[in-house]
Amino acid sequence: MNYDYVIVGGGSAGSVLANRLSENPENTVLVLEAGRQDYILDFRIHMPAALSFLLTGTFYNWGYSSEPEPYMNGRRIAQPRGKVLGGSSSINGMIWIRGNKEDYNKWAREKGLEHWDYAHVLPYFKKLETRLIGADKYHGDKGPLKLTTPKNKNPLFKAFFDSVQEAGYPLTDDVNGAQQEGFGKFDQTIYKSRRRSAARSYLHPVKHRPNLTVMTKAMVHKVIFEGKKAIGVEYKKGGKVQEVYANQEILLCGGAINSPQLLQLSGIGDGKELHQHGIEVVHDLPGVGKNLQDHLEVYVQWLAKEPVSEYPNLSPWRAPKIGFDWLFRRKGPGATNHFEAGGFIKSSEEKPYPDLQYHFLPLAIRYDGSAPSEGHGFQLHVGPMNTDVRGHVKIRSNDPYEPPAILFNYLSTEQERQDWIRAIRKTRELIETKAMEKYRGEELSPGKEVQTDEEILEWVAREGESAYHPSCTCKMGHDDMAVVDDQLRVHGVEGLRVVDASVMPYITNGNIYAPVLMIAEKAADLIQNKQTLPPIEDV
Repeated sequence: MNYDYVIVGGGSAGSVLANRLSENPENTVLVLEAGRQDYILDFRIHMPAALSFLLTGTFYNWGYSSEPEPYMNGRRIAQPRGKVLGGSSSINGMIWIRGNKEDYNKWAREKGLEHWDYAHVLPYFKKLETRLIGADKYHGDKGPLKLTTPKNKNPLFKAFFDSVQEAGYPLTDDVNGAQQEGFGKFDQTIYKSRRRSAARSYLHPVKHRPNLTVMTKAMVHKVIFEGKKAIGVEYKKGGKVQEVYANQEILLCGGAINSPQLLQLSGIGDGKELHQHGIEVVHDLPGVGKNLQDHLEVYVQWLAKEPVSEYPNLSPWRAPKIGFDWLFRRKGPGATNHFEAGGFIKSSEEKPYPDLQYHFLPLAIRYDGSAPSEGHGFQLHVGPMNTDVRGHVKIRSNDPYEPPAILFNYLSTEQERQDWIRAIRKTRELIETKAMEKYRGEELSPGKEVQTDEEILEWVAREGESAYHPSCTCKMGHDDMAVVDDQLRVHGVEGLRVVDASVMPYITNGNIYAPVLMIAEKAADLIQNKQTLPPIEDV
């Protein structure tokens, strides 16, 4: 089989590329996705409030976990990744955060990526979205991805906004607009009460195109090279190993774990490590799998003194009505991710821009759906954004079905530890106000007994979880550890690009789904040698 473009991974970035590359009827495009279809009748994917089923199950999830983390009491930290059309956008928390403008300016300033500064990426953020409350100089209204701005109906949201202002922090109308710093509503990738994954936004509307082929349950084993040129891929589907060839390019869109894994299996990576696994080196590229970055987070939780939280909706006897209201009336507790508000602040005045992210939830609950106590509560998720912690992704063998070794190295640097100490102290300041006194009960976690710096760090090591933002393992740039150039072409070979969260040189401020779609939108123009969108300088 021959196609012009072979896209490995039908996830967030792969869905974008499939749509944009197949817009030209002269391009033939194949998408190979290892996971399943995103079945329309499966409420777990499409009901926003059902996300905990997806994050803890393995039906649509690679279900990765880290190596024992040396600074986290040797714990293995769960790292769910979408194994389904739409990838992680089909199982994520549906929170839409672009990052801070200075994230992209830092890419340009420190890595020589002048065409990836904020002025150059903003047009692509605008291109990809339809913000339902309307367009402005920061937002679009003609893109494939529809964004809903929540109503914040629960009274705990108003109390929270009053509380943060009393603590000395501003409100912001739009964390993705002129002012990220402060607290406000978080846009959601939800439309008409359904999750809007990349597959539902980009892939399903164009699956009818005769020049686009999408295969699911097709596990790619390696990229096939002819010398230094990528010419095809080997994959397995239905028990049969097959090959497919690309007339133009192979595009890796497997994400920050699977893309470096596939490069290494294909002979691109640290030559010494590849030889240990009996893999012939196509190109010695030591940065593959290095520079892994993520956001660690914790839940700081309180009991609520009044019965206003979402706790009663956890009762099994309420599930039928919640399901009915969601399915037939497009409303109710099932129609939201409940992460409707949050914000960004500086952990100290020395920080050049906000480095702590908060999500406020009118319920005390973990990602796995378990509640820590019997009764009403609320919580703040918090974690440092601009981490200097670096980890890696390494294959364990030449077997593509063996999960790679993932090590994040959370809490391994002095900067990260100090950021965490300040984060917990500032979190308490946000809630211990007169404005919140009406609702604020006992602090459940970490609890008042956790006060000293050492106690805070021990609690974070014991309770911290990934925010599920792995990135940067095939970083863009021109230094010795860079994997792709500013066109996302893999250094040292031809016909191969990486387009996903792994190409970020530094992780962005907040959830990474939005940056991944932006990267893919821009990549689609670069791949086709189109004129990229002109920068927007007056922001």
